[in-house]
Amino acid sequence: MDRNHLLLYAVTPQEDENILLPKIERALAGGVTLLQLREKRLCGRALEEKALAVKRLCDRYKVPLVINDNVELAQAIGAAGVHLGAGDMPVDLARRRLGNGKIIGATARTVEQALAAQAAGADYLGSGAVFATSTKADAVPMPHGLLGKICRSVQIPVVAIGGIDESNIAELQGLPIFGVAVAAGIFGAADVKKAAENLARQAKLMLGYTGEKHE
Repeated sequence: MDRNHLLLYAVTPQEDENILLPKIERALAGGVTLLQLREKRLCGRALEEKALAVKRLCDRYKVPLVINDNVELAQAIGAAGVHLGAGDMPVDLARRRLGNGKIIGATARTVEQALAAQAAGADYLGSGAVFATSTKADAVPMPHGLLGKICRSVQIPVVAIGGIDESNIAELQGLPIFGVAVAAGIFGAADVKKAAENLARQAKLMLGYTGEKHE
């Protein structure tokens, strides 16, 4: 995968399609570089139709779409890949199912989990929550020192996730991450496009981008 796609990684809220799709388009127009569709309420044809509508938007903006948890859905709609949590399909099995041409991300909250995910074939890791988050109320904020250890323990890129918005992204300065994964900080903003623009600009400054590339 192109590691520069991890710069501003947006995670969708679980909202009705008529509300969510316009938000996704504004986020993509604002500079989101990778999108994760998170949808746990729908199933069957309704889920597939929603995912296809999201994929059409991502294709228009040339932004990869990864599906949260659902390998079968990613295969069915031709998504760029999946993101797998601790309780989802094992990374090595997903790799066998999807092949080497698809992106597989994994959640890692410890160095041990990070090393195991890398060994199993993950392309990137999501680690956090780095701040308190409304998306997962029971999430305990991860010390930034631990996030740094996770990043340095693996050769694959790591993105910080959890409670990140315009007010706190600068606190991640100096950590060896490749980007930030943001949910409410983009989709909960009054102006979704502006929030994405601001976060993309702040992420580039924080991570030392020269032009469009991570150095």
